[in-house]
Amino acid sequence: MFPIYDVIVVGAGHAGCEAAHAAATMGSKVLLCTMNMNTIAQMSCNPAMGGVAKGQIVREIDALGGMSGIISDKSMIQFRMLNRSKGPAMWSPRTQNDRMRFAEEWRLALERTPYVDFWQEMISGLLVKDGRVCGVRTGIGIEIPSKSVVLTNGTFLNGVIHIGEKHFGGGRTGESAAKGITEQLVSLGFESGRMKTGTPPRVDGRSLDYSKMEVQYGDENPEKFSYLDSTQPLKKQRSCWITYTNKEVHQSLETGFDRSPMFNGRIQGLGPRYCPSIEDKINRFAERERHQIFVEPEGWDTVEIYVNGFSTSLPEDVQYKALRLIPGFENAKMFRPGYAIEYDFFPPTQLKLSLETHLMENLFFAGQINGTTGYEEAASQGLVAGINASLKVQEKDPFILKRSEAYIGVLVDDLITKGTEEPYRMFTSRAEFRLLLRQDNADIRLTQLGHEIGLASDVRLEKMIDKKSGTAKLINDLKQKKLSPESINEGLETIGTSSIQEKISAEKLLKRPQIGIRELMAVDEDLNQYLNKYSKEVLEQAEIQIKYDSYIDKEQQMVEKLSNMENYRIPTQFDYISITALSNEGKQKLNKIRPETLGQASRISGVSPADLSILTVYLGR
Repeated sequence: MFPIYDVIVVGAGHAGCEAAHAAATMGSKVLLCTMNMNTIAQMSCNPAMGGVAKGQIVREIDALGGMSGIISDKSMIQFRMLNRSKGPAMWSPRTQNDRMRFAEEWRLALERTPYVDFWQEMISGLLVKDGRVCGVRTGIGIEIPSKSVVLTNGTFLNGVIHIGEKHFGGGRTGESAAKGITEQLVSLGFESGRMKTGTPPRVDGRSLDYSKMEVQYGDENPEKFSYLDSTQPLKKQRSCWITYTNKEVHQSLETGFDRSPMFNGRIQGLGPRYCPSIEDKINRFAERERHQIFVEPEGWDTVEIYVNGFSTSLPEDVQYKALRLIPGFENAKMFRPGYAIEYDFFPPTQLKLSLETHLMENLFFAGQINGTTGYEEAASQGLVAGINASLKVQEKDPFILKRSEAYIGVLVDDLITKGTEEPYRMFTSRAEFRLLLRQDNADIRLTQLGHEIGLASDVRLEKMIDKKSGTAKLINDLKQKKLSPESINEGLETIGTSSIQEKISAEKLLKRPQIGIRELMAVDEDLNQYLNKYSKEVLEQAEIQIKYDSYIDKEQQMVEKLSNMENYRIPTQFDYISITALSNEGKQKLNKIRPETLGQASRISGVSPADLSILTVYLGR
């Protein structure tokens, strides 16, 4: 009935979609398995992509040849570049999306991708032979052979939904949980755990009074995620709104705390620290009199509203009463209550940097099964797992991104090296080289790598090369262009910066804090005409590189200093236990995580500098 597939992807969320697309684009025959074809790429929580650090990840996925940026662009209803008031390392693109169009665009993209087949059914187990995965078994007992399997099960593994004192099995509202895989993996020696996440109620936008809220517009000149020209910035946008809870809301919510599954011990899994439920906020930050609520439309044409900031698992009657005490929500009609969901995950220290498991060859994990939270984190892992599953089938070396190359590299390294006891979320602070890992230069950093493995197209590569060469030419020309006092001093005074006494290069003038490319164009007409020949992307890239060149150089020097350790590989079967000089904790941690490089070993909690020195000596021998 079925051919032998190169890659079977289990689960069609953000991780599964990226995995299937990447592997198929690289030439592998892929089967994407999902319990419901109508929920492919469902935005289970908020209808948005990107944000702080997450926007950088979406740009990186796009630069490598993934689809999340393109799908986001095609379905966005609002675009905002966050943190514009800060330095460029902090700029983070974010889109508000049409939930239904996002899922539709992903499904259409997958259906147009050669070598992707679909199968709608629960996968209940894996086919295993001689320590290798060799296919999957479906809920009705069909065995489908494959050379590799990528598990992207999201919140479905033994999922339990909680609403107050009610609890029932489910992977998402209205959808069944997946059973069998956890039990099999545990029997094979894998370690599993439980995590929790939640979602807020959805309400009828027609029942809200927006005059009592603060309007939140999109950017005046919106941008987009994808570096390709196949998507376009928005010409019109939908607004979001902001309102706040108050003491009355908090007191109303507290009346249900005795029935809260989070407080009465029914929920055992740890929830995301940085996206807590409203009851957790009230409990942990009792001194706060109000909390921000983002009122976000679910799409262009729907009246459904996502109440961002009001995630809860309290009883539905408590949710409803408290909602109606929020300014603008006095007459709110609820479409469905918020809920919490508990699910199985597998500590990611059981994985290699390729996201292949140590215990089972040809088996890859991606997404929430690894203990992460967020669409973007899941999508990036799916991309890495899909790439590496395809490369494994082709008997090629794995694709590993370093911490100095991408936020995706930071994410994977954090998970594998440090593990996580709570849902992992990416922040700019997790990246030690964040000035190098900006959202504007993801293509320059990664597109060549994506092209080499057969994922990024020729068009992408050519576009990146044009941008890179154009930036270099512009920077050189700005160094050569001399500006005289008589031609620019009047303009300099107008923009509030000191005049010059002698000729100065345009590049040196651009280093002033008060002057950007636009100001430079305003003070010299010849320069204005010349700079207008360049694209916005090249102008921005040149400005950033000129203004921050000394800081960028310092970070690059740090990368080079650490590169020796990152390039010093440790043999796969290295025997740590026999090295008596290593500390007991060092032996245990190294043997469990099995780092692939000395650099990775140095980041393992419990491995001391002395352990590292001893390890270096033994590797030298």
